Amino acid sequence: MKLLTLINSTLIFASITLVPGFAVAQTATNNNNETIAINSNNLPGNSISVNYLQPFNLVTFAYQGGLKQHGIPSGEMLVFETQNRNIIANDLVKAAVNADKLPSKALNDQNYLSAVNLQLNALPDYAAAD
Repeated sequence: MKLLTLINSTLIFASITLVPGFAVAQTATNNNNETIAINSNNLPGNSISVNYLQPFNLVTFAYQGGLKQHGIPSGEMLVFETQNRNIIANDLVKAAVNADKLPSKALNDQNYLSAVNLQLNALPDYAAAD
């Protein structure tokens, strides 16, 4: 009986805690016109666009070969080219813009470019775990 009371109390507490986050949820559409939910409580104040691919997702997309047609190698060759600084964040973002995966304003978004650069620097670690 005490366990059931504890579980019920935990569920009530979690519900009260999470409801305000749901109340401010908004919807937007991505490049494929799919509706996505956005919790504005979690967006940084200086965010330019909610339609950007997350930097991690962009690097993963490139690593899996999604930008090969736009001059970005995949897999270990991407890791090698990144380590040798033959491919930098700006190259990846340009290719993604050409592939219609990012808006062109991403090329001027220094915060986004820095975040992509951080993901590229971590790419050897991701690849080693793969």
